[in-house]
Amino acid sequence: MDSAQITISIILLCTVLLFLWGRWRHDMVAAAALLACVITGLVPADSAFDGISHPAVISVACVLILSKGLQNSGAVDVLTRLCLPSNAGPTLSIAALTALGAFLSAFMNNVGALALLMPVAMQMARRQQIPTGKVLMPLSFGTILGGMTTLIGTPPNLIVSGFRQANGDGNFSMFDFTPVGLAVAGVGVAFVALIGWRLVPGRKQAGADSFDSGAYITEARVPEGSKAVGMTLHDIELALTEADAQVLGLVRNEVRVTPPSPRRRTRAGDILMLEAEAETLSSALSSLGLKLEEAKATRDEREKQEKEKEKEKEKEKQAKEKANEQNGKVPAAKAQASKAQEPADIASVAKADTDSAKAESSADSSADNDEIILSELVVLPSSSLLGRTAAGIQIRTSFGVNLLAISRQGNRSVKRLRAQPFRAGDLLMVQGGPEAISEFASSTGCVPLAERELRIPNKRMAVMATIIMGVSVAIAALGILPTAVAFAAGVLASMIVRTVPPRAVYNAVDWPVIILLGALIPVAQAMESSGTAGLIANVLLNQLAQGHAVVALVLILVVTMNLSDLMNNAATAAVMCPIAIGTANQLGVNVDPFLMAVAVGASCAFLTPIGHQNNTLILGPGGFKFGDYWRLGLPLDLLVILVTIPMLLWVWPL
Repeated sequence: MDSAQITISIILLCTVLLFLWGRWRHDMVAAAALLACVITGLVPADSAFDGISHPAVISVACVLILSKGLQNSGAVDVLTRLCLPSNAGPTLSIAALTALGAFLSAFMNNVGALALLMPVAMQMARRQQIPTGKVLMPLSFGTILGGMTTLIGTPPNLIVSGFRQANGDGNFSMFDFTPVGLAVAGVGVAFVALIGWRLVPGRKQAGADSFDSGAYITEARVPEGSKAVGMTLHDIELALTEADAQVLGLVRNEVRVTPPSPRRRTRAGDILMLEAEAETLSSALSSLGLKLEEAKATRDEREKQEKEKEKEKEKEKQAKEKANEQNGKVPAAKAQASKAQEPADIASVAKADTDSAKAESSADSSADNDEIILSELVVLPSSSLLGRTAAGIQIRTSFGVNLLAISRQGNRSVKRLRAQPFRAGDLLMVQGGPEAISEFASSTGCVPLAERELRIPNKRMAVMATIIMGVSVAIAALGILPTAVAFAAGVLASMIVRTVPPRAVYNAVDWPVIILLGALIPVAQAMESSGTAGLIANVLLNQLAQGHAVVALVLILVVTMNLSDLMNNAATAAVMCPIAIGTANQLGVNVDPFLMAVAVGASCAFLTPIGHQNNTLILGPGGFKFGDYWRLGLPLDLLVILVTIPMLLWVWPL
């Protein structure tokens, strides 16, 4: 070994050890490795950051943004209702949910697919009366398996494609991963759903009680064209059963009907008072095409409020003028001007409704131009809201915030939202711009709850997000444009039609992953250019594989799988790709099966909760311990090896 090979080997060893140690974040470790290579001269300083502009890195960032559009718009809700059985046993229900998760993760970020379906999994566990973890772990593994079926399914596939191009063989196409990936995912999902979920330890959900905010009472309007038009309230109750929602009351022409007759049929424009959990509210609304009703004051209420304000202003003005006249400080000209202004003040009272409408229009315009979010706020005992109503404080016109729902644990009220006096401990679901919500919270004495995903379905946005993703995939698959360019165009389209608001685009990107990839790509290239990758491959061949190509292929797959269980899957792919290429070159065989083995192995993080973000996400909700994953993960790993090697040899001959 020469000095360059010794240096890069030491840097690589330290990098892997730091990854395993876990004290530093992955992107910090990768950046340190890159800087070490630059300082030692292994990577030229002027090309140190070329990895950030690598097509694989750009593609990963763009796919994350497009996935966010699908996630926020509620595009998956319709698919969930169509694909998941409503009346089935645990095995069929888990099989359908896991298969849906695998399908979604083939075209969107794996973490996004899991995040979308986690609330559904928890509902399913409660309905089937089985531990939550027995549904969450199969779902997590299913989304990981589904990612290996397409080029954009997971970052390791994009990295592998990038190394193939750097090797002079061109990129893998969108569905080059599908034959092997689909076979592995299909067998894996079938095993997990039919047998594997029974191997998952049944533990109590960690911290379940502490995060239960109770059901929200909200108002949903029945718009024209909604499925609910003409349905009886009894039928609506049955349709909402899957979302664990129920009808508490009906409002028609501003008249509340409580309790309504189950035989009463709804009309367009009716308002249903619903009770639902925050996580299932989206499903409850989208199942019948309902829309949340904003808690805003009526015209009469606004006129009364405006007149009261004008009277208070007039009294204050008269008192001030009287005090000034007594002090001899008001000139005659100013007094005349004050009198001349009185008609204008009277006219302003008559224009109260117009001004209020303009204020609402302004708030709507502001909402259109800014990012709109949903937030949960808790009313503190010292809040200025206590005893007041949404109509009374003019929450929409004064703050630019919409009150969508109220949760009051232990108490159920069927009053209109705008007429419910706020109490200490109430949970408010509000909608508006981040700054508007922050100002409302600080000025009224409310504090936000821990952030969680709340989605209100938007049919138009869901359709647009789906079209944009589909067109981007088609353009990349047909080779009309390079993958990175196709998805960058999709991101631009998403920003234009606002399926992902422009100000939220950068928040949708997992920047630690982007920095990790951008930093490790030059390091991996240094491994290859210094001959270190070929040296490691030679050791593997001579000491373990004994020159047998199939044995070497199995070794590459197994080593990659084990590394992926302990370190980030993208980092694993970046480290193993040069070794796989070097091994194939040493043997004089086709490079593609070895790169595909890296792609499959990097996606098989089933033994620990730290190998993949999805496994980490279910750790708390499933009540798992570190050692619980191998019980399902180990047999699944063995099954993956048994399926992958024959498929690789058949689809990508040596």
